[in-house]
Amino acid sequence: MSRIGSKEVTLPSGVSVDVREGEFEVSGPKGKLTFPLFPEVAIELEEGVARVVRTGVGEPRQAGAFHGLVRAHLANMVTGVSQGFEKALEIHGTGWNVKPKGQGLELQVGYSHTVVMTPPDGVSVECPSATEIVIRGIDKQQVGQFAADVRAVRPPEPYKGKGIRYKGEMVRRKAGKSVA
Repeated sequence: MSRIGSKEVTLPSGVSVDVREGEFEVSGPKGKLTFPLFPEVAIELEEGVARVVRTGVGEPRQAGAFHGLVRAHLANMVTGVSQGFEKALEIHGTGWNVKPKGQGLELQVGYSHTVVMTPPDGVSVECPSATEIVIRGIDKQQVGQFAADVRAVRPPEPYKGKGIRYKGEMVRRKAGKSVA
């Protein structure tokens, strides 16, 4: 049995869960999110608490997987519509910078051209300084995926440490060539 799936999800004030056939919707002060509801699991709502339970339909192993999956998504959706998610990135490299361009970013990271990136709907981008990027949104998957896409433009390299990295990420440095 899934240990994650058996935990309750506490609903903060202002957040509501609406269970429909085939999907559920979580709405709160920051927006609305929907996710499909599999026949193997159901959501029970009590006062201020949501619980994911198995329905007994389908293969038990599949039901256990969906049990934990739906509970994790439900918890992430509740956090997203109440508080939101945020990823911070920083750019390391001489002369490398970022500028806001419309809704997106314009990166100058050592290529002969600038790289323009546009975030998906529901994701906002902010540049507090020329070497910092802050990505915010209510959907954890979209925020994380866009942050990974920005980092993939120029991932940190191990010799000089130049590149785009998550704030606080440690890059293991390698020794360069040594002359005998």
